[in-house]
Amino acid sequence: MSEDPEHSSSRLQYRRVILKLSGESLADGRGRGISGEEAGQIARQIQLAHGSGCQIAIVIGGGNILRGAQFSGANALVQEATAHYMGMLATVINSLAMQDALESFGLQTRVMSAIPVEKIAETFIRRRALRHLEKGRIVILAAGIGNPFVTTDTAAAQRALELEADVVLKATRVDGVYSDDPEKNPHAVLYESLTYADVIGKNLKVMDATAIALCQEHQKPIVVFNFKKEGNIIKAISGDTAGTWIGPPRDR
Repeated sequence: MSEDPEHSSSRLQYRRVILKLSGESLADGRGRGISGEEAGQIARQIQLAHGSGCQIAIVIGGGNILRGAQFSGANALVQEATAHYMGMLATVINSLAMQDALESFGLQTRVMSAIPVEKIAETFIRRRALRHLEKGRIVILAAGIGNPFVTTDTAAAQRALELEADVVLKATRVDGVYSDDPEKNPHAVLYESLTYADVIGKNLKVMDATAIALCQEHQKPIVVFNFKKEGNIIKAISGDTAGTWIGPPRDR
């Protein structure tokens, strides 16, 4: 596919990104399972972004298959740590689905798992992941960071630091970060930009507190955007307005 001159690599603000997808982004209308149509739509957008010259690593959640919270409670038969490991395996399933969706568009990919599953994925090794990115492959990072009690949001922040990504792109089904849930409150205000302190102080449900703290400590920006809108990934990596920017205080 020929490169769109409007979004050539010379215009990229972010040349290496971590794209954080929820498991529900792959799901059907009920938020469960894997929809080939949904996966294909995401893959198409990623193809366009990759064609601009951006290096892309993807972290996918597993909530469309399993959430550890469903095993919580005094009478739960599955221990909480075990439930977290089960959730990590759900992210492996989603990563394999995303791999095939991307490769159906002619992209080269590698799935790298924090939990060894050598029959179906490479084990995550930082230097090898960097080499894949440099060779133009899309790296799909499965199983979080391999430890329980760590969300995939925190995994995305952690991998962004390890792989020296310029930004964490947090894909959602709404246009960015709002003052309240826009699906419940029609008067919720969309923020164009926020500092890390704003997110924490206003208790905004963007990413978990550990992920925000990691990004704040290392001054790693986050862009929260609606992946359902065609072209938003391209806009995000080009530095155009595509949702809500979160980062250190900007000069007024």
